[in-house]
Amino acid sequence: MAPIHAAGGILVRGGSRPLIALVQRRKDGEWVLPKGKLKPGENALAAARREVVEETGHNVFVQEFLGVISYGVGGKAKLAQFWRMQAASAAGRKPTRDIKAVQWLPLDSAIEKLSLPFEQAFLRSVGPQAVKQVRTPARPSRAAPPDRAESADRADRIEGSPHPEPAPSTEPVGESPPLDATQSSRKGFLRFILNALSGRRSQGTPGTQSQP
Repeated sequence: MAPIHAAGGILVRGGSRPLIALVQRRKDGEWVLPKGKLKPGENALAAARREVVEETGHNVFVQEFLGVISYGVGGKAKLAQFWRMQAASAAGRKPTRDIKAVQWLPLDSAIEKLSLPFEQAFLRSVGPQAVKQVRTPARPSRAAPPDRAESADRADRIEGSPHPEPAPSTEPVGESPPLDATQSSRKGFLRFILNALSGRRSQGTPGTQSQP
């Protein structure tokens, strides 16, 4: 029997102490990692991004593949693939109606808060990698104002220059790196999990596999 495919993300918000997003399901009140089933014809990466945006209300930058959780649901095997993600900004939309609440917690608190033991084990395995690589926006330093002599000298140099000084360039923080490098290893890793699942006599035993 073919497994159910799902995808989601370990969504992290930067800062002096990175925080991880957990969502509370309305149907049972359980706190879980944001994830959901793939739509027909949808690939896992697109589904992971869509589900995390819908369930947390945040736009995200998708980073590297983290691993797979395998567990049983209604007598069927379910595979949930996860990517590391970084929140791009404050929430821009309300979470989907299936989600009762969203909470941002430090790694240790997030592990303790999760309702499902196999998600706790997975986050305990990949969480340190996820929070370690969070990029925090750098705050501009406040330099002391120049004295009048320095200001006048600078004005003279600018006025006598045939070309104005170029404006400093800026880049968006947390932009996703190329994902092509992780795709082949992810596919091979997923084939390994599928082969392992097909050899199980019982599909009710949950397990986790993180990307080495």
